[in-house]
Amino acid sequence: MNKNIKIYIAGHNGMVGRAIWRQLVQNGYTNLIGKPSTVLDLRNQAAVNQFLKESKIEVVIDAAARVGGILANKTYPYQFIMENMLIQNNLINGAFKVGIKKFIFLGSSCIYPKLAEQPIREEALLTGQLESTNEWYAIAKISGVKACEAIRNQYGLDYVSLMPTNLYGIHDNFDLNTSHVLPAMIRKFHEAKENRESVELWGTGTPLREFLFVDDLAEAVCFAFENKLSDYLYNVGCGEDLTIKELATKIQKVVGHKGDIKWDDSKPNGTPRKWLNVSKLKKEGWQANTSLEAGLKLTYKWFLEHVDTIKEVKM
Repeated sequence: MNKNIKIYIAGHNGMVGRAIWRQLVQNGYTNLIGKPSTVLDLRNQAAVNQFLKESKIEVVIDAAARVGGILANKTYPYQFIMENMLIQNNLINGAFKVGIKKFIFLGSSCIYPKLAEQPIREEALLTGQLESTNEWYAIAKISGVKACEAIRNQYGLDYVSLMPTNLYGIHDNFDLNTSHVLPAMIRKFHEAKENRESVELWGTGTPLREFLFVDDLAEAVCFAFENKLSDYLYNVGCGEDLTIKELATKIQKVVGHKGDIKWDDSKPNGTPRKWLNVSKLKKEGWQANTSLEAGLKLTYKWFLEHVDTIKEVKM
C-alpha cells in the first residue's frame, strides 16, 4: 500500500477518529486529512462535495456521527436520525461522485434487532424490531450500510461497512447526560470515590454487553483499508460479553471505589443482550487483542490525566 495515499478521516477529533489516526500514523501513512466541524460541516452537501473534489481524496474513512447513550437518544430523536443521515449520505454520495474507490463506513451493533439470536451474525440485519431506546441512530446507520452495499453491488467499488460493538477508550465522552454506560460508570465511580459516597446505576444490571477497546477498532479499520474484504458488512468485537453488574464490579476495582452500588430498576435496561459474532472478520484475518481489564486501566489512566477538561459535552 502506498504510504502517501491521501486518506480523509471524517470525525478525526472524536474518540474513534483519533484512534484511527494514531493507528494509521503508526502504520507509516503520511498523508492524512482531517477537517473540524467548524471548517467543514458534513451536514452541508455542497460543502462536502466541493471538499472531496478539490482535495483529491483517495480513501474516505467515515468515523463521523452524532452519538450518545440511552438518555441522549431519547431526548434528541430527530437530531440522531437526521444529522447522522445527512453526514453519512453526503460523504458516501460525495465520494461516489468524485470516483473514490475505497470507502470505510463505521456503524454500530445497534443496527441489529433487539431480540436477535446471540451471538449476532451479520445476516440478522433487518430481520426484526429494533431496540426502542436507540432506534433513531440505528435506522440512520442501517441506511448507510445499505447505501454502501448498493454502490458495491452496482458499481463494484470497495465500499465496506464495519459494525463495532460498544466502544470505550482514550478520548471517550464522560459527560453523564450524553455518554455510554462504560465511561459514565468510570466517572460515577471516580466521583463517588472522591466524595466517599455510594454509586447509583441505571437498570437492574442484568443485561449482557460486549465492549471493545477503541484502539482495537482502529486496527480493524486499518486492516479493512489495507485489504480488500470479500463482503460488504463485518462485525467488529472482542467475542466475549458480561453483565452490566460484572462490568460495574470491574470498573469499581480499577477506580478503587470502596462504597456500595445501588441499582435503580425504574430506569430502562435497554437490549437484554448484545453480543456480536465476529467469526466473519476473523476468517478474513483480524481479531481483537486488548483484554477488558487492560483497556479499563488505560482508559481510567487517561481520564485521570484529563479529568479537569472533560466535565461536560454540549449537544
